Amino acid sequence: MPDPQNPRVAVYLDFDNIVMSWYDRVHGRNAYARDRQRIADDPSEPEVAARLKDATIDVGAIIDYAASFGTLVLTRAYADWSSPVNAVYRSQLVARAVDLVQLFPAAAYAKNGADIRLAVDTVEDMFRLPDLTHVVIVAGDSDYVPLAQRCKRLGRIVVGVGVAGSTAKSLAAACDQFDAYDTLPGVQLPEEPEKKADAAPVRRKRATVDAAGDLLARALRLEQERTDDEWVHLSAVKNLIKRMDPSFSEKALGHRSFSDFVGAHPKVAELDESTNIVRVRLVADR
Repeated sequence: MPDPQNPRVAVYLDFDNIVMSWYDRVHGRNAYARDRQRIADDPSEPEVAARLKDATIDVGAIIDYAASFGTLVLTRAYADWSSPVNAVYRSQLVARAVDLVQLFPAAAYAKNGADIRLAVDTVEDMFRLPDLTHVVIVAGDSDYVPLAQRCKRLGRIVVGVGVAGSTAKSLAAACDQFDAYDTLPGVQLPEEPEKKADAAPVRRKRATVDAAGDLLARALRLEQERTDDEWVHLSAVKNLIKRMDPSFSEKALGHRSFSDFVGAHPKVAELDESTNIVRVRLVADR
């Protein structure tokens, strides 16, 4: 049985998915689909090579993030490793003891090719290795929702990693914790292309801030009702928010810490940092 005091982690990477999603994140929506044929024809062509380099995945950042949860007992990456866009990563992955699972082109590009193989292996590993405590799924496809749910039913903690903007909300919700690849330590964010000045980005930012504030208010109400205390521990509120929305990240919202995030919502919450244990409460008019 899994032992929470001795966390052991299995990592599964849908590598095609993460490479394509990050390429789109760097170069724009559907960029990989537009460039796929050029990449296949000649990945060394200067313009193509430059675009691939700009969209390079930091393999170490993913593996190090997974290792933060406990001892890595197995790590598998699924892709067509004969494809040039994936082949450049082989030496890095092997150096980090990643098992490369070959998906031949017919399976690699067919719908659900990697999904099914990865899901079957994951379920098999959970029964073969009953001491696994964490399952880390690096992907963004909603087809992995049943797998995440099954892992949780079998008593494992499920952690998801996906590229911001390319991950299904249902997958993030199905995990115990979900973090965007973009926010992992060491990952260099792509430069945002210049946009015409208009009100749309401002409206989107305001909507995101409002949603985050509402989430904080709901979490505070629930924690106050659970403890029957006006002031509740800040760490407990963060843990509750992560359970309510596994994709929540204060850093993705532009804050260095959770306390900074709470402090940015003075109309929602009030902080008490007078002791070693930081506490927070819902403002009276909420």
